[in-house]
Amino acid sequence: MAVLATTRASILVVDDDPILIRLLARMLAPLGYVQFATNGEDALGLLRAEPPDVVLLDAEMPGMSGAALCRTLKQHAELEDIPVIFVTNNKHPDFEVSCFELGAVDYVHKPVHAPVLRARLQTHIRLKQLSDQLRRTATLDPLTEIANRRVFDEALDCEWKRAQRHSQPLSLMLIDIDHFKAFNDHYGHPAGDACLRAFANTLSKLTARATDRVARYGGEEFALLLPGTHAAGAKAVAYRLLALLEDTAIPHGHSPVAEHVTASIGISTFVPPSEAMARSACASSAHDLVVAADRALYEAKQNGRCRMSHRPFEVQQPELRHGDS
Repeated sequence: MAVLATTRASILVVDDDPILIRLLARMLAPLGYVQFATNGEDALGLLRAEPPDVVLLDAEMPGMSGAALCRTLKQHAELEDIPVIFVTNNKHPDFEVSCFELGAVDYVHKPVHAPVLRARLQTHIRLKQLSDQLRRTATLDPLTEIANRRVFDEALDCEWKRAQRHSQPLSLMLIDIDHFKAFNDHYGHPAGDACLRAFANTLSKLTARATDRVARYGGEEFALLLPGTHAAGAKAVAYRLLALLEDTAIPHGHSPVAEHVTASIGISTFVPPSEAMARSACASSAHDLVVAADRALYEAKQNGRCRMSHRPFEVQQPELRHGDS
């Protein structure tokens, strides 16, 4: 396996000492892009805006301490995998143990020695890049490079719970490329793969928000999850997709629907019941939303394809036990 380069690494240094900041800037410049924060609050802002490959963190800072910042960072799913290296004057073994218990991967003592610091950073940056690469392999569909079915299932479960918790709507679109087998049979599988990649790219243009999730559901079927979106909004997205496919105009000479690639779209929207109703009238699950969207997709196909069909989601009521009123 080739060793990953670290020249493009992003490093965040958090320290309240301006003299040490200037020293570290010179030490770390050969490794990549270096950002600095002089307190924990500013560091959190930089972390959320542009997560770095590694954080070099002063353990003893006024205000939000290094320990508090590390603890906060590890509580956020999007930040918890960023390696943290403490810089400290404290050489007591108990303190070093506490650094690891907070989730740090390493520590260096002051005064900082440049060769040692760079060697340790390079090691952890390489490990981070390898971890990121493995994560991409596990979560992305290798052909289309969008989320795979596993990631979609996890996102659906998460957003379903969030919709119930915050009483917000959740829309799901299931999308199927029309007559894709005929496309493969006529143009060949390499062209079919290119079609799937182009289709996924078109779908990705519809995800305007970070919470929207597009995924390859299986074969020529795709899914688009739209949290916080009512039926009207989901329908608007579907019509935009149909228009984009018409504009893209991927030739499909053996489709009885059109001379270009088209899609059938099934939509269903879950609107959580009110809190009072929810206590007695919500036995539905995320799987039920998939079933409803799949039935809507079937209707779109039955009605001629190259269209959208919406199926209202019916909240299931729990079965009453004997003696319940």
